[in-house]
Amino acid sequence: MKELKLLGVLIFLIVAGCRLVEPDTEPPAVPVGLTSITGDREIYLCWYPNQEEDLAGYKVYRSLQPYGLYRLIAVVHSPYYVDEGLTNGVTYYYAVSAFDRAGNESDLTPEIVHDTPRPEGRGVILLDFRSYPSSSGFSFALEEPVHYTSSSCDIYYEYDDDYGLHFMNVTDGTDIQDFGYTESLDEINWAPESGWSGLGWVELIEGHSYIVWTRDNHFAKFRVTELGDGFVKFDWAYQVDPGNPELSARLSSDNDGEVRE
Repeated sequence: MKELKLLGVLIFLIVAGCRLVEPDTEPPAVPVGLTSITGDREIYLCWYPNQEEDLAGYKVYRSLQPYGLYRLIAVVHSPYYVDEGLTNGVTYYYAVSAFDRAGNESDLTPEIVHDTPRPEGRGVILLDFRSYPSSSGFSFALEEPVHYTSSSCDIYYEYDDDYGLHFMNVTDGTDIQDFGYTESLDEINWAPESGWSGLGWVELIEGHSYIVWTRDNHFAKFRVTELGDGFVKFDWAYQVDPGNPELSARLSSDNDGEVRE
């Protein structure tokens, strides 16, 4: 009798241990807070991290149209991605999904996140236009110093020796404004619609950033990193896409190019 009871318990334990575990079909939440930072031939993307315990990573998708085909460009395990090797002046659209260890993937982020990479440079030095006219102007389109009377010149530097003041002048038809102190140029994402100086010049202050609207309808920005006896040193960025102030259900694809709806 005892043997039968022990056998029954053993059979029960075996059956209980063989119960089928239901498969995981629940996808992670859609990532939130997707934002972008404009760079030179690159765009930096970041978003808030998901909190699921079985989260495996994220998939980054890109398109050339806000409602076009979004193609998979990267699989990452951290909530950020740098999309490199892009073409300056071209607008790119992005979406991100999350996936878990079981392979379940969330929907794409619903926001239309886009960015347009543009050229930039660092450590440009200009000299006073009266003393060194060939090294006083700067052309954003040419990405180099030029003579202040050159047809390609956008801005040119002036130093007041009597008062020790520094100024940046603009050529006819170009506007400029002082954005104020910034830690870096990245703090300026978009050119404002108003606030342009009506004087044709601004006083330069170390650590301040300035926004330029060129006469041929391009936006640019520069940040003063150093001022000295008759010179200014600055970093800059220039949007090559004319008129672009940027200093829904979507389709995407998998790795082998097949469209995912």
